[in-house]
Amino acid sequence: MEGSYVELTLTRNPILEANIELREIAMKLTKTDKESFAGWLNEWYEKHKEFLKEKSVSPETGRRQFKHRRTRSAYFSLKRNIDYLFTFYDYPELNIPNTNNSIEGYFSYLKKMVSIHNGLRRDRKIKLIFYLLFREKQPPKK
Repeated sequence: MEGSYVELTLTRNPILEANIELREIAMKLTKTDKESFAGWLNEWYEKHKEFLKEKSVSPETGRRQFKHRRTRSAYFSLKRNIDYLFTFYDYPELNIPNTNNSIEGYFSYLKKMVSIHNGLRRDRKIKLIFYLLFREKQPPKK
């Protein structure tokens, strides 16, 4: 989950106990099943419910706002997207990998190939990418 949304909102080395625990749960995502993950997430929420509800007054606007916005954002993102995060688990017959590492590696390859040809116009870059993706097929005619 390196570079994931949860990691970006909680940081790699969180200080607050709630953030440390939530990050540990998020890091188990690719090594567990949907039911266990949902259970850990619900347990975490019950333990830190009051922490998430804490509010403070903004000195600039004078309005009350949630104190731990990034933690709330990370938790609710996991909660809201749990069905999408476990698509690989729900449909084993599709042989979907549980991480996106292979596609990220291929995107890196594409970026490298396009950057080698630095002076290409935009339309030719599109043709190059199309060629790299679909070697034998012809690019669409405009």
